[in-house]
Amino acid sequence: MAAYVSMGEAHRRITEYLNRFSDAVSYQDGKTLSRLVSVSSDAAVLVSLAEALNTFQDANRLFRQSEKYSQYADILLPMFRALQSYRLRNLVESYLAFEKASNAFLQEFRNWESAWALEALYVIAYEIRILAEKADIELASIGKTPEKLKGAGSFLMKVFGVLAGKGPKRVGALYVTCQLFKVYFKLGTVHLCRSVIRSIETARIFDFEEFPVRDKVTYMYYTGRLEVYNENFPAADHKLSYALTHCNAQKEANIRMILKYLIPVKLSIGILPRQLLLDKFDLNEYSDVVLALKRGDLRLLRHALQEHEDRFLRAGVYLVLEKLELQVYQRLVKKIYIMQKQKDPNKAHQIKLDVIVKALKWLEIDMDLDELF
Repeated sequence: MAAYVSMGEAHRRITEYLNRFSDAVSYQDGKTLSRLVSVSSDAAVLVSLAEALNTFQDANRLFRQSEKYSQYADILLPMFRALQSYRLRNLVESYLAFEKASNAFLQEFRNWESAWALEALYVIAYEIRILAEKADIELASIGKTPEKLKGAGSFLMKVFGVLAGKGPKRVGALYVTCQLFKVYFKLGTVHLCRSVIRSIETARIFDFEEFPVRDKVTYMYYTGRLEVYNENFPAADHKLSYALTHCNAQKEANIRMILKYLIPVKLSIGILPRQLLLDKFDLNEYSDVVLALKRGDLRLLRHALQEHEDRFLRAGVYLVLEKLELQVYQRLVKKIYIMQKQKDPNKAHQIKLDVIVKALKWLEIDMDLDELF
């Protein structure tokens, strides 16, 4: 239950917030400003403000009474509504209000010559995606079409357009690109990533190495996943390996996410991970797949794919793993060759097809000679 706040205390809290916001802009304090616009956070300043707004219903009056505050009314009045609605779990209303505040903030950001407010813009970009996801869950629960995340994607494209120019602000373009990737992957519209990728990788105004490491890792992770879907395994290997190499070693959850896609790619090009790695990052769904490749055991591979089918399908790697059957066949034939060489070295190069059929039947794989061609 929200604490009771007197009218005088509510007025003081709201005024304090307005002063902090105004000072952050005046002194170009991006870190403070970013904390003041994070609607979904549990920061004390925002919890305190939300309680005050529940008591002091006419915040608009404070903006009318002060020129110092009125210049930020287009940002902060809808921001206040977004905050109140979020605390009351009215998530669609919160998103709509925050979208309005975000557009007003972006307009101000355009007018600021330097990149001092980038950190606050990052928070805006993150918040609008999170609020949109929550709003869509609410819409779906009452039988309405979830459409807010699509709207958030449109806003993020506007942000990208503002950042994709010459000048110091362009360093923020990759962060917003990564937020767009998260939107498109969530919506299942990954084809929309292409235009943003072209802008990042072909535009002369961008130097990939000037972007923050955190953003480069996220970018390589998502573009690596796209290459997996396109079955371009050399490119996927390059991008996902880059993400793994540069990922913060303390972020084990992130490392696990990268490995979930890098392992199938490595398997596809014949590189098998150690069991120790699978154990460390709780990726044991790949254990039997690796063992099947080592043994040339088609039955074990198919069993592993069936057992973990849902997980592999959700990750989008099932078809990649299914195509490992060819490698398993090759391994099986190699084992037969080695056994035949030990038995009769002079005829080691002559492997009878019926021997392969017998080996497959031993693995409970029904296949006749015609199917081997």
